[in-house]
Amino acid sequence: MRKKKKTEVYALGRHISVSADKARRVIDQIRGRSYEETLMILELMPYRACYPIFKLVYSAAANASYNMGSNEANLVISKAEVNEGTTVKKFKPRARGRSYPIKRPTCHITIGVKDISLHDEYGQIYSLKKPRWKNKYTTMVYHDMYSIGGVWDKK
Repeated sequence: MRKKKKTEVYALGRHISVSADKARRVIDQIRGRSYEETLMILELMPYRACYPIFKLVYSAAANASYNMGSNEANLVISKAEVNEGTTVKKFKPRARGRSYPIKRPTCHITIGVKDISLHDEYGQIYSLKKPRWKNKYTTMVYHDMYSIGGVWDKK
């Protein structure tokens, strides 16, 4: 029986004190991108969830370089998911001896990193993310307002 070489490494963050929806907003931006591109995106995004996700991506890359000897230039974020964790419930004292519940949601974040140099089907691809726009026109044509004719004709 032939063993498959493991090409994917994970980093798991549990009980991170960020709402799952807010973490998913960041995770959707980095899924399928290269490691270096992901770090730049996470440094520049203004959300609070970016810092724990940044630490997890960095940890997953460190796991890949230590366990498989991978180069960081060949790493791609292959799996990124967010699951809801437990909700921390506290009570805040209010007027007339009443209490007001405070709920702090937590989430579990899983980051999977794949080495594309070990994987045959990806080959030279650095980023799996497809661009949302395509350049239809290679050159842009500018018309001179004097050469078209009409009101702006130069006499």
